[in-house]
Amino acid sequence: MNSLSQAALCVVVLAACPLASNAALAQDAFKTFKQIDSTAKMPKLNSFSPTVGSPVPVARDVRLDAKLTADGQPMQTGLTWRVFSPQPGPDGKLPLVATSEGGGAQFQLVPGDYFVNVAFGRAGVTKKVTVPATGDVGKQALVLDAGGFVLNAVAGSDQRLPASKLRFSIYSAEVREDGERGLVMANVKADTIVRLNAGTYHVVSEYGDINATVRADIQVEAGKLTEATIQHRAAQMTLKLVSQAGGEAIADTAWSVLTAGGDVVSESVSAFTTMVLAEGDYTAVARNKDKIYQRDFTVHSGRNADVEVLMRDQQSANVDPD
Repeated sequence: MNSLSQAALCVVVLAACPLASNAALAQDAFKTFKQIDSTAKMPKLNSFSPTVGSPVPVARDVRLDAKLTADGQPMQTGLTWRVFSPQPGPDGKLPLVATSEGGGAQFQLVPGDYFVNVAFGRAGVTKKVTVPATGDVGKQALVLDAGGFVLNAVAGSDQRLPASKLRFSIYSAEVREDGERGLVMANVKADTIVRLNAGTYHVVSEYGDINATVRADIQVEAGKLTEATIQHRAAQMTLKLVSQAGGEAIADTAWSVLTAGGDVVSESVSAFTTMVLAEGDYTAVARNKDKIYQRDFTVHSGRNADVEVLMRDQQSANVDPD
């Protein structure tokens, strides 16, 4: 029997003894009990009983579908779903609760409010969804109001341009106060399906990397895929410095290409140089071994050509390539 049990037992026994004759012994036992009790760590009441608190909310199944148009069929592929809590986190952002990819989605969510976002490429829509604690949780349908287009380009009337030399940038149709448009997508390749919310977009098409640029406004209709073909007025030109017509290109030649107004549009160093130029009149200037040769030439839309600069060319000459 430990000291605490002995002290407690003494108190019980002494209580039955005559008070006067056992006062000192009772006092000593009481002191012993108090000393031990002051250092003992007694368990709290709730340590002996189960914790009573609020019931844990039961997660409920929430099913979601997305459509391109209100009367369209639910989409089966290409969707990205994100579910957010409406209460911002410490960083000020809405915490991401769940994600899913594919077609329709199904989440298990505890009752409460959520923001559900579904994205289809660059098209997307967000909806507030409330999950009730009781009652039916109906299937939620989100309407993207989206479509898309495929971009391509031709030169001249119908010469299809190589995709490797084309790139597109997509901007919003509205012009901001600073005179610029908001960039939606950059460096879009030809033959790529671009998914966007319905509306008008400003498309910039670049053929090559010098000055062949065309702009156009393209309409995206909900539920439709539009093939948009942009017409460039440009051609690919190859410049060579040769000692005689049809001869081999001379190496270590520095090239400058000037517009009719004298603006430099391209500079390079090589035996021959190939570039895409918008239609118009140009001057090719070749520098080799401290000597300068030049020749004027004309670019016709869709008519790729070689331009030979002869080493005897000291004056400009017009080239009208076939």
